[in-house]
Amino acid sequence: MTPPALTWLYAPGDRPRVVAKALAAGADVVVIDLEDAVAPDRKEYARACTAELLTDPQPVPVHVRVDALDGPLAAADLATVAALPGLAGLRLPKVTSPDQVAAVAEATGGPPLYALLETALGVERAYAIAAAHPSLRGIALGEADLRADLGVRGDAGLDWSRARVVVAARAAGLAPPSQTVHPDTRDLEGLAASCAHGRALGFLGRAAIHPRQLPIIERAYLPTERELEEAETIVKAATAQPGAQALPDGRFIDAAVVATARRTLSLARRPVLA
Repeated sequence: MTPPALTWLYAPGDRPRVVAKALAAGADVVVIDLEDAVAPDRKEYARACTAELLTDPQPVPVHVRVDALDGPLAAADLATVAALPGLAGLRLPKVTSPDQVAAVAEATGGPPLYALLETALGVERAYAIAAAHPSLRGIALGEADLRADLGVRGDAGLDWSRARVVVAARAAGLAPPSQTVHPDTRDLEGLAASCAHGRALGFLGRAAIHPRQLPIIERAYLPTERELEEAETIVKAATAQPGAQALPDGRFIDAAVVATARRTLSLARRPVLA
């Protein structure tokens, strides 16, 4: 079983040196941003730089976050990068309809798609979007925009939306969603606490905007020693005696418990960032 990705590092498309550093930072996926991180007068330059980079395969998977699908720039972004050898996925911002996902899938010919839900309407339609097309491989929240749309204050105001996205992803057969970025790059304690909360809600991994955030995210989402010991015990028992059973310590295990244990062990096989 291949360990799942835990870290997605964003880098602005109009800053090639920053992108180069991101590719060497140890993230599982680098996301080149053509949307919010790029000023309007730098959009064409960002698109050209990204196309030049993705002409060749890259050492780590590279996704591109294109401009808003209902705006004038997304079509050019998609036409420029969708077929390039170095592209591993397209991240679609502010998705509000499954039709948007299907239209991008048909227009681009099949690169993996990831929908970002950043409005109340997008969250309300989370399952329909998650099940929109076979090319869609994941959904996630964009919490800064969602917070503004909902007018909520504090972190707890978004927990219902977070749970909705976790459930929608699972119901559609997608991987667990990753958390959105933690905007304060120096607040590492706050990042760790937020990751722990996200993990409890069912998220797996997180997007980052600075390399210093990557080890914090990994440590938060990697299993503890106790979790590993429990998973090894469960898998060993299930291998020796398939089917539901009670362990000597009284714990009951079945297929769902074994599947969770195997995923825990898969995560432990990752090389850990320093």
